[in-house]
Amino acid sequence: MKKSDFSYHLPPELIAQEPLPERSASRMLVVPPGEAALVDARIRALGDWLRPGDLMVFNDTRVIPARLFGQKETGGRVEILIERLLPDNRARAQLGVSKPPRPGSRIALDAGGEAVVLDRDGGFYHLQFEVPGALEAWLLEAGRLPLPPYIRREPGRDDAERYQTVFAREVGAVAAPTAGLHFDDALLADLRARGIESGHVTLHVGAGTFQPVRADDLHQHAMHSEWINVGAQLVAQVRRTRAAGGRVIAVGTTVVRALESASVDGELHPHSGETSIFIFPGYRIRSVDALLTNFHLPESTLLMLVSAFAGRERILAAYAHAVRERYRFFSYGDAMLLLGDRFG
Repeated sequence: MKKSDFSYHLPPELIAQEPLPERSASRMLVVPPGEAALVDARIRALGDWLRPGDLMVFNDTRVIPARLFGQKETGGRVEILIERLLPDNRARAQLGVSKPPRPGSRIALDAGGEAVVLDRDGGFYHLQFEVPGALEAWLLEAGRLPLPPYIRREPGRDDAERYQTVFAREVGAVAAPTAGLHFDDALLADLRARGIESGHVTLHVGAGTFQPVRADDLHQHAMHSEWINVGAQLVAQVRRTRAAGGRVIAVGTTVVRALESASVDGELHPHSGETSIFIFPGYRIRSVDALLTNFHLPESTLLMLVSAFAGRERILAAYAHAVRERYRFFSYGDAMLLLGDRFG
């Protein structure tokens, strides 16, 4: 299977540049299993497609203000996008520079302090930050929110709240798990009132999520690594749900990656650590029965993952429908609900 198999035409004006005034005002394209007709719906109607005893699994990662600016000793400007926080005020980061800095060179940060280049690992650098206190706490004051590259504006005051989910708690992502952005307290309360359970995993979304697939042969693509935690409590929830005949609904592709990484022969186990799992058609997703997700970039690994769940032709037909009906795409865009065979 090739990268070009996942191309589609997207008019640029359909790429959402701003969030809607209300999180749960988004549209939702429902994709039933088999050949059933697509349904244009609203995210507020999500509970109508579920039943008591179902379990929704959310990613509770929290986005850090990971974007910094500075100046090299030679005077050149530097943009820093932190990809991963490491112990002892170190970080793994991407650098936007005209000429790559050498190990040992120093970057004077606009927000104060310095970053020392330790070494380079492919497209990433390891930096030692010399800033007051812990790097994580310092970034909350000094860093800027790293909106995705397809949002062609600088972050505004509202983005600090709207580019976080309302249940974000585990600090470490540089991009939001965007399917979760549709949920507000009212929608969550409605789902609880319907008897729909909720649980959480953590996957710290890294900057690699925006890196393009460069190899046309998908078997040659090296997936970026991200840190996950699937706890014992969530595993117990999933097992109880399955035993009672309920269904597991993943809120976002990050949840699917976490659950599949923590599964052995279809059985979920507690797991904490790195995952570089690459899911594309031919891979059988067994951990979830439905997937709520946003619309993804052409030829992206996320589009390949949802195609593994629902089928490539089915997904591309749904995307063509979404384009015709003027759905909003990508991080601040609308949602689609992919239903597996247990919803038939």
